[in-house]
Amino acid sequence: MNPPAGVATPSLRALGAAVDIYKKVFTQPALSPPHPVRHNGFDLDVRVEAVHAEAADVVSLTLVGADGGDLPSWRPGCHIDVFLASGRQRQYSLCGDPRDRHRYRIAVRRIDNGGGGSREMHTLRAGDVLRIRGPRNAFTFVETAPSYLFIAAGIGITPILPMARAAGSRGRLVYLGRSRETMPFLAELPAGAEVRPDDEFGTPDLPALLATAAPGAAVYVCGPPPVLDAAQRSLFALNPTASLHTELFSARPVTDGKAFDITLARSGRTVRVESTETALDAIRRVRPDVVYSCRQGFCGSCKTKVLAGSIDHRDRLLPPGERADHLLTCVSRSAGGALTLDL
Repeated sequence: MNPPAGVATPSLRALGAAVDIYKKVFTQPALSPPHPVRHNGFDLDVRVEAVHAEAADVVSLTLVGADGGDLPSWRPGCHIDVFLASGRQRQYSLCGDPRDRHRYRIAVRRIDNGGGGSREMHTLRAGDVLRIRGPRNAFTFVETAPSYLFIAAGIGITPILPMARAAGSRGRLVYLGRSRETMPFLAELPAGAEVRPDDEFGTPDLPALLATAAPGAAVYVCGPPPVLDAAQRSLFALNPTASLHTELFSARPVTDGKAFDITLARSGRTVRVESTETALDAIRRVRPDVVYSCRQGFCGSCKTKVLAGSIDHRDRLLPPGERADHLLTCVSRSAGGALTLDL
């Protein structure tokens, strides 16, 4: 016999209670920080074991310990920092099997008009030795969600692939891209994954995809800024009990900046930071060797001491004790007037 309308069955009440507990435990900032990242004490040398072409302009690199021993353990969502011979530092998600302690796998899309890191990565060959740091986790996979929706766009499949495997039957993966030729790891997707290239399905309707997430689902989205922005605008209106977990694979454009000047104290040079560029981009015009990596405000590579001026902090990293006299040049700006940096 069916219960009266509006009366929850014991099974529905139990599901609701479970979702409430999951939300309280795993989405509270105090217990689940959005970017729990370690920063030092775990550098190691690795050797490139193999390089494979995975898609147009995408290669995967398999890395093994230079001494032949086990590598540090990792969980889905982890990345490593790679230090290149040029001095560049870049970050890449681990996309292999976490159970394999002998090797890591990363994938790199070549960007010809980027900062040069991806082009340098594409020159690596089997036998080359690299210094890496990590693994670190800024995109934590919550293992106890009642269900998962994964949306990966382009090279954003790299952190999502191990997550989708770990989720098993509780997960659903939607993989977006320009065309199948540009989408790596198509042959490795879990059963039931939906592949939706633009040239076959048209521009993706993100709200419609998000609306398919079950109540209480953990929704993981990784890709370029428009994909993440659509998820952040739409998900909670569609599914208030869901949790959203995102990782960005390119720097966001500056849309609300004001122009200001930066003086580099060590050389005395002054550069103009235009309203639509970052301080890092302006500095690189006169100091192309300046250190940076993520360009999103969470790795700390570009942290710089501020000798004078007021800071508009836009990062997710600096502790309170450093915010008075340091900034991350990749995202933070002047709060008004010029800045003088210890560069």
